Amino acid sequence: MSSDTDGTSEEPSGPNVDEVSEADADHQRSTAAHEALTTDDRIERVRAGDHIEEQDSDEEITAKLARQGVRLVRGRIFPPVFWPSLILVLAVVIVAVIAPDGTDRVFGEVQNWIVEELGWYYVLLVAGFVVFAIALGASRLGTITLGRDGEKPEYSTLSWFSMLFAAGMGIGLVFYGVAEPLSYATVDPKPGWGQDPTENAGLSMAQTFVHWGLHPWAIYAVIGLALAYAVHRRGRPVSIRWALEPLFGDRVKGRVGDIIDILAILGTVFGVATSLGLGVQQIAAGLDAIGLVGDPTSTTLLIVLITVITFIATMSVISGIGAGIKWLSNINLSLSGILLVTVLVLGPTLFICRNLVESLGFYLGNVLQMSFDVGAYNTEEGQVWFKSWTIFYWGWWISWAPFVGVFIARISRGRTVRQFITGVLLAPTVVGFVWFAVMGGAGLFRQLFGPGDLVEDGAASIDAPATLFEVLSDLPLGQVFSVLAIIVIALFFITSSDSGSLVVDMLASGGHPNPPTWSRVLWSVIEGAVAISLLVAGGLGALQSAAIATALPFSVVLLLMCFAIVRGLRYDYRKRELDARLSRLDRAAGYITDEVIESLPDDPRVRTYVDDRIDYRLARTKGGVFRRPPRE
Repeated sequence: MSSDTDGTSEEPSGPNVDEVSEADADHQRSTAAHEALTTDDRIERVRAGDHIEEQDSDEEITAKLARQGVRLVRGRIFPPVFWPSLILVLAVVIVAVIAPDGTDRVFGEVQNWIVEELGWYYVLLVAGFVVFAIALGASRLGTITLGRDGEKPEYSTLSWFSMLFAAGMGIGLVFYGVAEPLSYATVDPKPGWGQDPTENAGLSMAQTFVHWGLHPWAIYAVIGLALAYAVHRRGRPVSIRWALEPLFGDRVKGRVGDIIDILAILGTVFGVATSLGLGVQQIAAGLDAIGLVGDPTSTTLLIVLITVITFIATMSVISGIGAGIKWLSNINLSLSGILLVTVLVLGPTLFICRNLVESLGFYLGNVLQMSFDVGAYNTEEGQVWFKSWTIFYWGWWISWAPFVGVFIARISRGRTVRQFITGVLLAPTVVGFVWFAVMGGAGLFRQLFGPGDLVEDGAASIDAPATLFEVLSDLPLGQVFSVLAIIVIALFFITSSDSGSLVVDMLASGGHPNPPTWSRVLWSVIEGAVAISLLVAGGLGALQSAAIATALPFSVVLLLMCFAIVRGLRYDYRKRELDARLSRLDRAAGYITDEVIESLPDDPRVRTYVDDRIDYRLARTKGGVFRRPPRE
């Protein structure tokens, strides 16, 4: 650039105008990329005004749901999900009551086919979820917040861990706490193990840890993370369909989404029914242990128990989360802790501590082999064992996934993905390990080094519901602790039923967080009816078969969720990086422009030219996004 003041050419010092042009060009490229990224409506967040807030009235929530594509009808139900789910569940109940033998046979055949043909798929899928969850938490995507950027966690770390602990406890832990390690070590060792109970004890604890540790919680982490991202990050209702929106876009508002929610309801209903069936059998065994009943296997007794406790659960679910469910959960957690500490302190304490340490060693040394073991070299015998244990567990956990996933998603607002995965995987796993080390250790000690009366000579199986009470009977005040155990089981029964009913009702109401009372009662009663019908149709075997069968279609949904999670988180990560880049470019462009102006010669024409230039900085762009003007 020339100066006319003295006829000589003068080069200004510092940045020149070309640098500003280059910065502007870079800025334009970045804003174009930003604009292209934000046009993907499959992942872009919901308008802030449509987010469902706690203080919203039922009418406001219904209106917001309608704006997001969920139109409720009279009674606040979502017909495309409510009616098909109700009809399918009632059909199973009616058929099971009318033709119990045929229902038992059909469920058994379905279970056998799944185990024989798709057992490898269940095992590979669950192991894959563990790898996926750990890899995702360790990746750069783990820094994404499940909420608005910079939002603080809704609950303190201690409260959050406590609630995860509560979610990790259930009827299954009490039912199998003593029986599972004892069964593996004595009457039902895994194919390929020896026959010496003492040698099998360490492996039995490791196998139990596999069934109750990282693997089930990796399943819950997948669905919980997908839901937490959809609900807290994007502002969607609490409904399973929205977890797959990054893959299917607006199609989740139609038939695709309806099918996803229907599968989630069926899985939850039959998963909870399985837990209710296990719980009521153990309550009956406890009543027998304290001398209140004569025949704990009586079908009539089991039906009466299910009916009574379902009634209590219905009263709890009517009161909602803030009253009955929360109150019962806190009591249950406290009583479970008392029971655990009692067995640890009054039982064989030193052996239990040694058992925990040594069992961890067996687990760490065998977890990979056990994770991928499908009994390929033990054809017939292996399939029977896997059908009764590993495949049943994987099916049970998958059928429970919608229920637990909704719970942990609801309490995890403000956590990063890494914090979420770390907490969900580790906290309940540690609780499960300690529980089985204490309860299972007490049972193994009594059988191997004590009276040895938990397993009858030549028996093909053990009485799982009764073993807990036989172990408690050895403790001081054993009768009192047996009563405490019955109360704990009953509370697990109630909290599982009422919480499951509320989740099912929310799904059937399109994600409405406050579903109507009449439908809460309906689904609570239906869950009790399903448990009764399956017990009548075939007892524990029918319950296991139902859990495995209903888990198969929903396992595909979980697999798709993995892809949806990655797609959604990658979008947010790229968007965050682009926003940061645009901010840096904006600051740099402003700095360079100021430097150019300061370094230019004092020529009014140049000053006018520079001062009148269009400022392409992002901060000066209305609407926050720069758009290049169309060419003439």
